[in-house]
Amino acid sequence: MNRNIRWLAGASGIRGFGLTMVLAYFALYLRNALGVGYLEIGLLAVAVSLPVLAGAPLGGLLADRVGRRPLFLAALSAETASILGVAVAMSGDRLFITALAVAATGLSGSLGGPAISAYVADFTAGSERTVAYTWQRVGHNAGYTLGVLTGGALIGLFGFVWTGFAAGAVLGAGLVVFATQLEASPFDRARRPPGTRAGPASNPRPSMGESLRTIRRDRPFLMLALGMALLTLVTSQWGVTFPLFVNTVLRVPYLILGAGLSVNGIVVVFGQPLTTRASLGHRHTSLALVGLGCYTVAFLWIGSLGYIPELVIGGFVASVFLLTIGENLVSIPYGTLPSNLAPPSEVGAYNGAFSTLVGVGGILAPLLGGAVLGSVSTPALVWPILVVPALPAAWLIRRASRRLPPRANLA
Repeated sequence: MNRNIRWLAGASGIRGFGLTMVLAYFALYLRNALGVGYLEIGLLAVAVSLPVLAGAPLGGLLADRVGRRPLFLAALSAETASILGVAVAMSGDRLFITALAVAATGLSGSLGGPAISAYVADFTAGSERTVAYTWQRVGHNAGYTLGVLTGGALIGLFGFVWTGFAAGAVLGAGLVVFATQLEASPFDRARRPPGTRAGPASNPRPSMGESLRTIRRDRPFLMLALGMALLTLVTSQWGVTFPLFVNTVLRVPYLILGAGLSVNGIVVVFGQPLTTRASLGHRHTSLALVGLGCYTVAFLWIGSLGYIPELVIGGFVASVFLLTIGENLVSIPYGTLPSNLAPPSEVGAYNGAFSTLVGVGGILAPLLGGAVLGSVSTPALVWPILVVPALPAAWLIRRASRRLPPRANLA
């Protein structure tokens, strides 16, 4: 594998480590430190995620024009500053400023995300591209595992503020390393140097308007993205609603919660390469549907544990394990399929558009989760309500599958 892809996997790990140390516990900070209600937590989660909708398409368009490496490094710099801002705001228990800093962190990541996907696509093609995205995911989840474990331990010992400063230090160290190690991608090297005349060999970029019109005319791509957005409305309950339910309804303490959540990262690190190898040659859309089924069963199971308290800890870990199998499957089409479907000149734009449309589901998930948690008193009913969007998601993905180019739909 190209050395730059390996370094980028390391970058994903350090980002995952630094970000999840504090952001994985943001909802619990709101609930337990500031006393915010469930519905209000959902509304805040939506509010801090809204900038992502603007950042992802802009990041995709910029990745095709500014370049992959410059945009990624700029985004990582902004993430580092934003996480430090979260720590400063938490030190004064300032709800508005904390939420603003979290929103800035999400915006920074959404601007850099399409550049990372396009950077990988520049070095790879076909099944090699699927494998390369797998290692980005393995790196991220190795960092996630360390992040939730370290964050849970540090919050229990020192509180949210010092954990936030530690997260900023991790991201800052990573920025220095990757600024010195990551090379320009082939796309970046081929770009015409500023100030030179365009000659016959120059490769003029389409305008941003032309890029957006190309995406708008691609109906199978848009149908797929809508289906994946509904899928994400279900799967993203893992990020906010799931730990809230486990901690405040099932009464699992921080340390055990962090240890249980770290199972997610462990299963990804050791299971994602095996899952990817087994998935090669299968349709991306089929992988998404099987993964959605795993999430649905895991969520229904965690809801039933309210009636069997003696199984809460073991059942919680089992639920994390099963939904991570689903995550391993869903991540393959999520990371690879937009680049496969994109025209060569629009890889960044397609990744940005896909992230935006799918991101709508991720943004609405905590709002739906908070509303259901705040209004439904029976634990066994919470999760059957939250998995209802899986039905139209499956229908749309199956319908789009029949219209996608067969080779592009193969892992």
